Amino acid sequence: MGKEATLTHTTIQGVQIPVIYEHSALIPAGIVRLVFQGGGKIQDGELLGRGAVIEELLEKGSKKRGNLGFAKALEQRAIALSVSSGLQSLSFSLNFLQDDKEQAIDLLGELLLDPNLTNEELQKVKTAITAQILAKQNDYDYLASRLLKSLLFDSTPLARPKLGTQESIAKIHLEDVKKALESTLTLQRLIIVLGGDIDRESTLALLAPILSKLPQGTPYTKPSFSARKEPTTQTQYAPTQQAYIYFGAPLHLEDLESESHLAKVASFILGSGGFGSRILEEVRVKRGLAYSASISYSINPYTPYMSGHLQTKLESKDKAIEVVKQTIADFVAKGVSEEELQAAKQFILGSEPLRNETLSQRLGRAFNEFYMDRGIGFSKRELEKIASLDLTTLNAYINKHTEIQNLSVAIVTAKEKKQKSGF
Repeated sequence: MGKEATLTHTTIQGVQIPVIYEHSALIPAGIVRLVFQGGGKIQDGELLGRGAVIEELLEKGSKKRGNLGFAKALEQRAIALSVSSGLQSLSFSLNFLQDDKEQAIDLLGELLLDPNLTNEELQKVKTAITAQILAKQNDYDYLASRLLKSLLFDSTPLARPKLGTQESIAKIHLEDVKKALESTLTLQRLIIVLGGDIDRESTLALLAPILSKLPQGTPYTKPSFSARKEPTTQTQYAPTQQAYIYFGAPLHLEDLESESHLAKVASFILGSGGFGSRILEEVRVKRGLAYSASISYSINPYTPYMSGHLQTKLESKDKAIEVVKQTIADFVAKGVSEEELQAAKQFILGSEPLRNETLSQRLGRAFNEFYMDRGIGFSKRELEKIASLDLTTLNAYINKHTEIQNLSVAIVTAKEKKQKSGF
């Protein structure tokens, strides 16, 4: 095992860039991730799906080598280079064997500075994404999930589909892509993540000539989004065999440092802990209304909320929703038992090694701690608080959060068949 991840900074063109690094000599390999803030769905504006188009276009290699030539160059040295976009980030992830570090970083620089942005590749990407959008129309879990997001986060980027719509994808031009990349791929928005059997300073020295060609840009400020306070229900009809029910509510998160461990344990007991969780016991075990059901808290200082979902028979949807609401109301009013608390502690603390077994997992955790302004090492402090958590403190927290009862519900179901009249 290597040392724990550390946070330092490197200076390029006068800009201080955060560097998260963990050394691990377990295997002779390295990881480099360049994360640009503000590069995901959040910047799409009216051009819904632009982030998804950019993600796919950047997977088409460099202009110098083309798609196939770039893929061949990676394959020859077993280098993995991928691009992904989230809600508000665009990430380049590079994995390589130690001996191929220089060549791997050269290819990363080639993609970063001269991506294969051509009208031909753009049309291919738009066609592929349009096909994905059409396929999603038969994914009823996806439709219910999207409907819930539109209810909880109306008029925000979270309410919009990452893939966009057929109409919005058709309107995206190459200049739209270039404009977005110009504002995103800047030093002020960059976070560097390094790990493996590689030296931090020598790796940064290889990256510096590449990154110095990027513009400084402007800093990115992470926005906050609040879930809908007033409960609402909306139904979308589709030719389904089951009812797909997604539900959510606001979650007030005032101080992450003092509340996150409480929210994590409460979420586990209420619905994210699988068998034994309140929601699964009430919906499946006691009443047989669904094969599975879950509820979880999004313990995110910028987008805190509670959400859950289940599938049930068409004729059972109203009863299932009633049980969900009653289960949450009882949870808030009565809290949990000592037995439930101890079982949650045992699982959360006992499974921690599995959640951080690989270098990639540990780097991901360290990045999230930094990105969410928690500070490196937050997760360890959180576990220590969970280990010493008592029932009175947990139940006081649960009783306080009555807002999770303000449930908005999204339903995708089939229309009821009209009874034929006759003699």
